[in-house]
Amino acid sequence: MALLSSFFLTLLCLAAAVYFSPSVLRNVGQVLGRYLRRSSLTRRELLLARVAKEQRDYDAKHKNQKSREDDEWEEVETSMVGSAANGGKADKDWSGIVGFFHPFCNAGGGGERVLWAAIRATQKRWPEAVCIVYTGDHDVDKAAILKRVKDRFNIHLHGPTVHFLYLSTRHYVLASTWPRFTLLGQSIGSIILAYDAFSLLVPDIFIDTMGYAFSLAFSSLLFPSVPTGAYVHYPTISTDMLDSLNEGGQGVNAGAGQGYRGLAKRQYWTLFAALYSKVGSLIDVVMTNSTWTQTHIKSLWGPYRNRRNKTTDHDIDVVFPPVAVEELETEVTVSDESENQRGPYLLYIAQFRPEKNHSLILQAFAQFANSNPKMPAYPGQRPKLVLIGSVRDAGDEKRVYGLRIEARELGVKDDVEFVCDAPWPQMLEWMRKASVGVNGMWNEHFGIGVVEYQAAGLISVVNNSGGPKLDIVVPVDEKPTGFHASTAEEYAEGFREALSLSGEETLAMRRRARKSAERFTDRGFAERWLANMDRLVRLQVARKDR
Repeated sequence: MALLSSFFLTLLCLAAAVYFSPSVLRNVGQVLGRYLRRSSLTRRELLLARVAKEQRDYDAKHKNQKSREDDEWEEVETSMVGSAANGGKADKDWSGIVGFFHPFCNAGGGGERVLWAAIRATQKRWPEAVCIVYTGDHDVDKAAILKRVKDRFNIHLHGPTVHFLYLSTRHYVLASTWPRFTLLGQSIGSIILAYDAFSLLVPDIFIDTMGYAFSLAFSSLLFPSVPTGAYVHYPTISTDMLDSLNEGGQGVNAGAGQGYRGLAKRQYWTLFAALYSKVGSLIDVVMTNSTWTQTHIKSLWGPYRNRRNKTTDHDIDVVFPPVAVEELETEVTVSDESENQRGPYLLYIAQFRPEKNHSLILQAFAQFANSNPKMPAYPGQRPKLVLIGSVRDAGDEKRVYGLRIEARELGVKDDVEFVCDAPWPQMLEWMRKASVGVNGMWNEHFGIGVVEYQAAGLISVVNNSGGPKLDIVVPVDEKPTGFHASTAEEYAEGFREALSLSGEETLAMRRRARKSAERFTDRGFAERWLANMDRLVRLQVARKDR
């Protein structure tokens, strides 16, 4: 409570400073920053002492051991050239503290895979550096988190140099905390959460990997010498969101801009977009997970970053997230023999959330299945739609129930199978048996599931938008790797085209899809991540020497 009172008093002072002068704002912010740095100095010293002790214990236990992963990493490292002196990569002996702002680090989703792969790459490149994760997951300790990372993602982190600092104010970034003005409320909440983090420890580099841009701007205000980095999975607001308010728009807010309430919502979103854009101009290094996200971030943040003279030709970089491509290539065979195991099954792997648009896929499948399609590769078989997804709460359970009713009303109840909370081995088994992978979400920012389809050799039928359209389901050797659709009719036609190919054409497209997926490996992510992380390290060294 004292922490929160202190924060709101500071916020009041800052608001007054903004009213009078931007220079006063900077001065007040830096005074607060010096206070937070001093107050966390003891914890920093204790942390470094703990790291040193754990490292000594680790060295004694693992003396003369070298893993296969170390050999593979050496291949990645050799692709990184240059030195700090000539403007290339920074000194390998850099030993600062990198703070990763990821309040939900134990969630186990694609965003968390990015976090752990980023930490692993950072540890390998700068073994003397310390990576700390600011998290609100109080119910798990370090050992449990690292075990989950290993079991869920097959990512092995070096225990002595990764540590966790636990935040007490995570509820301020939950949508449920802000039933009105949610976008603005969560952004304010992220500033509260960042203040909580800095009161525990001020890092040498501060990186947000969840999309809390306001926390990075707050860091820049308090600590001008601390470089900031953002890995943006999805813009908090985008021009597509504003357009969706129009009549005939798409997404969960489709057509919500009508009437007086709609006009107020539009004005609120427009003002928030302007604020979000200014905030983005304060971040030193920006990475996005896809071309779609990059385009939107450039349109919002780019003009403001240009005014601050922060931009270069590669100012906002695309760093594709790491996907378990190698594992899928090992576990799922694509060959003449494996074709005998596959059936006319359409697989949709997605959480049962509204934006995943399962209803659209059900309607499209009903049109396709009821048209008595001809499938040369699967004579005498009926097509089947398999919906695999996690069920988080009662709302998701109700949604699945509604989808089951819809399948019955559409007359395809016997041809649709629901698989809730499937473990990875069961998902692998379906990827071995299925022929087509489906994605129904409009403006999916990237689409890790679609990459998994391709790595497993599935022919994808995806929404004609976002990452699946721009980055993933693209031609290879000038030939298609899948199909794009927007309406139920277009999806039905995509299913028909995918399942009407001859055996030879089907296998050729599967192999092209697998080749396409090779762009999204762990190694590819590590190389691009390190190129950007290197910029942050060099900035930190330069600012420290001023």
